[in-house]
Amino acid sequence: MTEHYDVVIIGSGAGGGTLAHRLAPSGKKVLLLERGDWLPREPENWDATETFVKNRYVSKDTWYDHDGRSFQPQVHYNVGGATKFYGAALYRLRERDFGELQHHGGISPAWPVAYDEFEPYYAQAEELYQVHGERGEDPTEPPSSGPYPFPPVSHEPRIQQLFDDMGAIGLHPFHSPSGIMLDEANPAYSPCIRTATCDGFACLLHAKSDAEVIAVRPAVTHANVTLVRNAEVHRLETDDSGRSVTSVVADVDGVEQRFSGDVVVVSAGAANSAKLLLASANDRHPNGLANGSDHVGRHYMFHNSRAFLAISIERNDTRFQKTLGVNDYYFGDESFAFPMGNMQMVGKSSAPMYRGEKPIAKLAPLFALEEVAEHAVDFWLSAEDLPDPDNRVTLGNHGDIVLTYTPNNRQALDELYSRVKHNLGHLGMHPHHLVPRDLYMKNDIPVAGCAHQAGTVRFGDDPATSVLDRDCRTHEVDNLYVVDTSFFPSIGAVNPALTAMANALRVGDHLLARLA
Repeated sequence: MTEHYDVVIIGSGAGGGTLAHRLAPSGKKVLLLERGDWLPREPENWDATETFVKNRYVSKDTWYDHDGRSFQPQVHYNVGGATKFYGAALYRLRERDFGELQHHGGISPAWPVAYDEFEPYYAQAEELYQVHGERGEDPTEPPSSGPYPFPPVSHEPRIQQLFDDMGAIGLHPFHSPSGIMLDEANPAYSPCIRTATCDGFACLLHAKSDAEVIAVRPAVTHANVTLVRNAEVHRLETDDSGRSVTSVVADVDGVEQRFSGDVVVVSAGAANSAKLLLASANDRHPNGLANGSDHVGRHYMFHNSRAFLAISIERNDTRFQKTLGVNDYYFGDESFAFPMGNMQMVGKSSAPMYRGEKPIAKLAPLFALEEVAEHAVDFWLSAEDLPDPDNRVTLGNHGDIVLTYTPNNRQALDELYSRVKHNLGHLGMHPHHLVPRDLYMKNDIPVAGCAHQAGTVRFGDDPATSVLDRDCRTHEVDNLYVVDTSFFPSIGAVNPALTAMANALRVGDHLLARLA
């Protein structure tokens, strides 16, 4: 017998987990299906070799590129989704990101809703996920209805020096908005003890504001919310008209089970949400569920990113490095009139991440391996990846994900990198000794580095050019919604997690009104 719920949510990450949290107090019967399990709390959570070299927590999925070559995507399936390993940098998109923007590589399209509609939900998401920050430091900061709910995370000494040096050369560094449970005024009562970075690691102390800790665990304390783990959803079935999903078909611990709901919400990540809709093709939806526009799976985006380390002249003993950001070049400068993007710090690298790797070996005549680790200062650059209908997710012969992707707008990233590199000599760094982190972290960013994926089930007002309406309901199936970053029509150049959380709260209010 199919068990029936008011709402079935597929995926427990930034979108699905936050939505479950919003719906939980309503008394509505909510089912949360998660493909993975609770992430084990174990010493390996903070072990760089286990996490980055052995890929202990990475999915064993096999995906394929458009030439048929297989690769292991850097995705994680656990309660809390990708947020278990994210850096907890919780940025708002800039106000101008919601409108049409001309880039060097093309057009970033406008969203069907303006920033003003998202602003109150950004504020709610910042409160829920305990975001620490300081309004007024970032020159590109969008309007806000109030201060951050928590004060900014202080810089450790080497990062504070970097902050001061950046200000001295005319930049406007700011405290990165961070979602961590840290109370520096009362350290004895603070869950976060800053002994390890959030970025790329799971938090052994449950002190990172991830979707499991912040949203899912509180949600399942409500008797009306049910979490089923190890439940991989394979397809959605509809009624004869094709206008309503009637069954969610999942493999739960190796056994096929069916669930139904008045509303079904997909939040499996941009690639897997597209895969599920494509795999649910039927007579009424021959090209995939809700895919009459042929836009399901298209416009795959995941940022043009570059991670590298610079060698500091002084030691860098920082443990929690991800406290600083720079957006001075976000919308361009006097010599490049197009948007470039965001610079922020990335989690502190350590010797086990790159032991024996050739890029580091080239530094051996100048620096011992331990010196590289002791003096490394790590940067992450993000430029906007523009939506391209030919960058897409399709299904292979056996239903596996095929990811076809050609990079675009790369000049913006190169321009941003050149400016950061040019400034390093003024920031206490060796400007000629830079190492790309994507090499030694065994993460081929252009193919398998699937963080920040978005865009495959975009929302819009025109059913001919979008899959979802502005409430994130599919145009063609009345009770089917998508709330992960698939809905993005463009991705901006900052981390997308907070926007996914804010949107889940926004859609949650819509669903509460609908179910009422």
